[in-house]
Amino acid sequence: MTALKEKVARLRQAYAPHEHRPLGGYLAAMGTYAGVTAGIAGLVRATGRPVPDRPAPADVVLLSIATHKLSRLLSKDAVTSPLRAPFTRYDKPIGSGEVMEQVRDQGSSTRHAIGELLSCPFCLAVWVATGLTGGLVLAPRLTRLVATALTAVAASDFLQMAYAVAQQAAEGGEHDED
Repeated sequence: MTALKEKVARLRQAYAPHEHRPLGGYLAAMGTYAGVTAGIAGLVRATGRPVPDRPAPADVVLLSIATHKLSRLLSKDAVTSPLRAPFTRYDKPIGSGEVMEQVRDQGSSTRHAIGELLSCPFCLAVWVATGLTGGLVLAPRLTRLVATALTAVAASDFLQMAYAVAQQAAEGGEHDED
């Protein structure tokens, strides 16, 4: 066992000699993801749900937008910060109800990896898309309903931002005429 630990330590050092990278935590996260994916596949098989040869393009678009929104809600929204708090530390607001957080470096490599996952919408999107895709097979009506609501919120966000830009442009135009 000691030889294995030494080999792992050498691998870590060779991989990132000047920076701490929680490789063990990443392995745990990948293992958990594989377990969740296998669990979804097992449920699909046990329930006998048919898996489509190709998802409908409308479902792909719906789940893409819903994945974007849910990933941002979970990873950046101020209201969901209690979910991230054990793994991250508040840094500053970044606008539109979102916050910037830093991963907590102290503690286990698993805690660090979870902090990175929960504070990164790009990283979290893989998990969210997997869950929504599994939901589309296991509970398609409910999944489409939830995805529709998330897609509506995403569209609303973009409209709110466009409105704010238009409003600023209009106010800027009023000052130019003076």
